[in-house]
Amino acid sequence: MKFTLMIQGTTSDAGKSVITAGLCRLLHRKGITVAPFKPQNMALNSAVTVDGGEIGRAQALQAIAAGVEATTDMNPILLKPTTDIGAQVILHGKALGNRDAGSYHQLKPKLLNEVVGAYQRLQQQYQAVMVEGAGSPAEINLRDRDIANMGFAEAVDCPVVLVADIDRGGVFAHLVGTLELLSQSEQDRIVGFIINRFRGDISLLQSGLDWLEARTGKPVIGVLPYLHGLHLDAEDALPQQTVINPEASLKIIVPALPRISNHTDLDPLRHHPQVDLQIIAPNSPPPAADLIILPGSKNSCADLEWLRSQGWESAIQRHLRYGGKVVGICGGFQMLGERIDDPDGIEGRAGSTLGLGLLKITTRLEPEKQLRNISGQLTLQQAAVRGYEIHAGITTGAALEHPLVSLEDGSMDGAVSIDKQVIGSYLHGLFDHPESLQALLQWAGLEQAQRVDLEQLREASLERLADTLEQHLQLEQLFSDVKY
Repeated sequence: MKFTLMIQGTTSDAGKSVITAGLCRLLHRKGITVAPFKPQNMALNSAVTVDGGEIGRAQALQAIAAGVEATTDMNPILLKPTTDIGAQVILHGKALGNRDAGSYHQLKPKLLNEVVGAYQRLQQQYQAVMVEGAGSPAEINLRDRDIANMGFAEAVDCPVVLVADIDRGGVFAHLVGTLELLSQSEQDRIVGFIINRFRGDISLLQSGLDWLEARTGKPVIGVLPYLHGLHLDAEDALPQQTVINPEASLKIIVPALPRISNHTDLDPLRHHPQVDLQIIAPNSPPPAADLIILPGSKNSCADLEWLRSQGWESAIQRHLRYGGKVVGICGGFQMLGERIDDPDGIEGRAGSTLGLGLLKITTRLEPEKQLRNISGQLTLQQAAVRGYEIHAGITTGAALEHPLVSLEDGSMDGAVSIDKQVIGSYLHGLFDHPESLQALLQWAGLEQAQRVDLEQLREASLERLADTLEQHLQLEQLFSDVKY
């Protein structure tokens, strides 16, 4: 038995990533070997694969859902935006360099063979491949060279399910309009619709579902309820709302950097019952807090200049004078130093940028990325830590003589300031392990920090998601060869 199903959406953030993850978990629970696949992903949240490459964070989550190791074949093309019109192109896990939107569009026909080749390798290894599209298949200006949606589906001849988010409003217009903008062969490829994030009385929706099926000749495979409180890694977008926790004992603030990357580092803090985590929007003054976190960035120099323009440099200095703590992760770690040099324009304009001067380090950006999964012990106290490195910078300086992490291979990572108010690390996932999370929260001032296990939360959410799909989708219409 071999089969492929592609999940496309009428819009970005319609729920493609989550539904694909849920289907991967469903099939895995049935004993079917399954792999996730996304031909092309544009995201600043990424992960390091078992074969030493870089893919989108959503595909790494879907691999966890499928019970398999993530590989670069699961996301052969990753685009990491560096400006509004340009991105770093990552092919098979390795950076090709920066491209503007126009030159990349011209390159796409050559990349289709790479994408199809990666898919075929997965198809040979697994019984099922769950494919996720990107954005919408009805982007008229991009369709002639499409490799992410119907262009891929036509190339490999796979069926497609179209997902729409009813919480946005206009769900019937989204579905019918998308269908109308597709060619006849593409319309024929769609086997049905999924309506996502419904809340309310389902009986009030039934007349609309009946009309939709009559109008399009396509079945509604299911209506999924709005699932609150899922603890799943975000593909890219920051949470739309900041939920203030009035019962929290520790307040943490994070600047919403224009090119923020791997903000999933913050997930354990976002879900911690004793923490009030706030992402501070542009043009908002930084409020008083116990801890400031400077997150990862795809363009450290530009984001550092943005921080200064937003008044964060003086706010951080004031925060430290009053005894507050500061953490820098990856690009944020680089910002804590004395200087960032980018002589080759790896991330943007070539040149040097003065750092915040909180750690005695300098960083030079180089073309070859550091990509590895690592584990070790915090030096603040003996607490296990594990995560991954994805960065182009080589950092040197006296502050590294006081590292934050002692790695299993005998090397060191990060730095701790002499007064122990400032720490920095290249380690994404710094807060993920329950032991390191507790230790770092205690360092920040939360003396009785509760244990929170992100991995357990993620697993519980994947099981809840799979249960929901099993209950609300007509799975026999998707997987006719699988017994449910």
